[in-house]
Amino acid sequence: MATDPGVDPVQAWTPDAALSPPPDQTAEPEGFLVAAGEDVRVHFLEWRGTLTAAAAAPGVLLLPGFLAPAWSWTPVARRLAGWRRTVVADLRGQGLSDAPFDGYGVPSLAADAVAVAEGSGLLDAGPVVLAGHGFGAAVAAVAASLLGDRCAGLVLVDGGWERLEETTGADVDDFLRGLDEPPEVLRSMAAYLGDRRGFDPGTWDADQEQAARDAVVETAAGHVVRAVRPHVVEAIARAMFEFEPAEALAAVAAPVSVLVALGSGDAALRVGELRRSASARTRAGLPPLRGATFPEGHNLPRYRPAELTAAILAAHEGGAS
Repeated sequence: MATDPGVDPVQAWTPDAALSPPPDQTAEPEGFLVAAGEDVRVHFLEWRGTLTAAAAAPGVLLLPGFLAPAWSWTPVARRLAGWRRTVVADLRGQGLSDAPFDGYGVPSLAADAVAVAEGSGLLDAGPVVLAGHGFGAAVAAVAASLLGDRCAGLVLVDGGWERLEETTGADVDDFLRGLDEPPEVLRSMAAYLGDRRGFDPGTWDADQEQAARDAVVETAAGHVVRAVRPHVVEAIARAMFEFEPAEALAAVAAPVSVLVALGSGDAALRVGELRRSASARTRAGLPPLRGATFPEGHNLPRYRPAELTAAILAAHEGGAS
């Protein structure tokens, strides 16, 4: 299929927060494990709300970002719970999923995501919407290509379209060296939670505290350490920097929606990378993607849950709204 070379590869779009259901504060997830390959179990949460309207296909699979637990998607999952069957997976090596010594390349993690979509029964009702945050967006993009026509739509939340060396100006070793937290933040759980609360006190609540607690382990001495094991941190970081987004997005036939947090890096560089990856789609004869921008930082599931929910609910439609 030929594409008009004059077509803008990124269609400006604003997800309407007013179309998002309110959060269901009574909803509670249930945890499950699914086999991904012979020796790896991947953990996921299934959210079941109390609402009954339109609780039908397409189901939704949410993937967290780098070092983030499944609970990080809770502000969105609470809104989706009564309207779509909603599953949030822990990436291999993160959260409650197994942490083997290999299998952290994007293709392997994407195959894990497909295993969750299949093993959870999400696909029983038809194609699903995939949404990923940060590095989870890169995994979601490759999982969408693996699913083919079983993917109804793809939502990339501040990730999945950029080459990190281009937008950060750093290589993977620089990035890994920059991950260390200041000692004063890790001296106690209270200090750590206070630091996370300080990112945006207005959005801090019990769900944000749970997500923060899930990301660390409290030692017998009262200090906290990162919950994700060092070999996983390094392997996933290297996978992040090896990811080629233009190639991945050119292989996704489903509609693609992108939400960009302009406060999480050099806005001009990141938008330039978005256009580069989007152009690869149109050169492959695929429709333009639609893109929305926000002034906040990277954690859009925390800062903009209503807009993310609206984007996910409309992801399969594929047109600007």
